[in-house]
Amino acid sequence: MRSAKIGSRVAVGLAALLALSACGVGGDPSKTLTVTMWGGAGQQTHIESYVTPWAKANGLKVRQDSPSDYAKIAAQVDNGNVKWGVVEVEPNYAETACANGTLTPLSEEVKAAAVAANIDPKFMSDCGIPVLLYAFTIAYNTDTFPDAHPTTWAQFFDTDTFPGKRGFWNYATGGMFEAALLADGVEPENLYPLDLDRAFRKLDTIKDDIVFYDTGDEQAQLVASGEAPLVQAWNGRVGQAAAEDQPIANEWGENLISHDQVVIPKGYPNTELAMDWMVHFLGDVEGQARDAEGSLFAPVNPAALDEVPSDIAKELSTYPANIEESAGAIDYRYWAEHYNEVTERLNAWAIS
Repeated sequence: MRSAKIGSRVAVGLAALLALSACGVGGDPSKTLTVTMWGGAGQQTHIESYVTPWAKANGLKVRQDSPSDYAKIAAQVDNGNVKWGVVEVEPNYAETACANGTLTPLSEEVKAAAVAANIDPKFMSDCGIPVLLYAFTIAYNTDTFPDAHPTTWAQFFDTDTFPGKRGFWNYATGGMFEAALLADGVEPENLYPLDLDRAFRKLDTIKDDIVFYDTGDEQAQLVASGEAPLVQAWNGRVGQAAAEDQPIANEWGENLISHDQVVIPKGYPNTELAMDWMVHFLGDVEGQARDAEGSLFAPVNPAALDEVPSDIAKELSTYPANIEESAGAIDYRYWAEHYNEVTERLNAWAIS
């Protein structure tokens, strides 16, 4: 999700690569794995939870960079000087970049590890494995709506019953169109391919009340301040803000499940090492559980959820009660095919 990724992913703009663990391997480049994510406290939690322990156990060095940048990936691959080994990306990018040869297809060992770990196939791609799961929820201000708040996207669009601004992520794949179609009566199983004309007509009905945000910090601030007491938000960022005693909460009704993937750029010198880490990560129940505790992103290995304290588990998108409320998962294969055209149309609509 580019530099505007979920809350703790606000890019810290690390200008240089930072070494996390040396483990006595000195400068041996063959024993170094570079991991690039979206930055911020979230990245630190991910690295410390499920990368550094693996590196220490195997006498390896981990370097990190941020934020993920698709233009930089392309430039590294085109120039034959690939420095990023494991990179966190959006699933639609993984689909597109895999198809055009920018990324390395998963090895048979990684695919087998995914099966052994019971990873849901819809979160896999030919070049990427899921690294975290989350959901687009209805975030609401608990002071503005102390007794009743929208529990469906139809109610989210009902500005008569629930007055106030509505916040959406300024990004085509951010769940805005799916929410509009659900609000207009489309059944969840019939969302894709998206009826964009119908979605834009529904968005037209609240266009004057829409506020777009770019970052996780902005979405939480919009809700907590009351500037936009209702926002389509990332559940983890809302949960983090609520834990800080801000007047904000997640409504799980008709939540939309999403995920991130990690991929390996084509030509990375230590591709085999990167694949080894992927195999480790998929089965790393303990590491994924500790990451969920720190980041509030759900683990991809279902067994890891059992290792998360119950008070935190209920705030995760894979908690059974939250899954029961879900309207389904974002179809990133659709978005891989239609991202550019929808983005152009969204930009034109927003300024019209």
